[in-house]
Amino acid sequence: MRLEHANLTVSDLARSIDFYRQVLGFEVRWRGEIFNTTRMAPAVHVGPPGGDFYLSLFEAERERSGPASYAAPGVNHFGIVVDDVEATRKRIEAAGAKIHHYGEYEPGRRAYFYDPDGIEVEVVEY
Repeated sequence: MRLEHANLTVSDLARSIDFYRQVLGFEVRWRGEIFNTTRMAPAVHVGPPGGDFYLSLFEAERERSGPASYAAPGVNHFGIVVDDVEATRKRIEAAGAKIHHYGEYEPGRRAYFYDPDGIEVEVVEY
């Protein structure tokens, strides 16, 4: 069993595509539209070249009503395994994101940062 994809609703689709390309080296695998509650909305699938998972990015209809939280139900972050967390850290910072937690503890080294919509991302090297 494995996770195939996760859906993220983003405020600016082009900005999010650029961010995940810069930071994680993802590529666009699919581009189209989906029905998003009241209208057809642009959507893309982005993921690592040749990888077996992807992120579905959907453009939001309205602003987020509150921040993601560890204190309330819902997704608070997702993690991506990388070959070199230090090299990824440099790409994160070059993209203008700030790492808010960096640590080396079992079972690996990891860094946490937020994407342009405040969604927390963890990168981990085992």
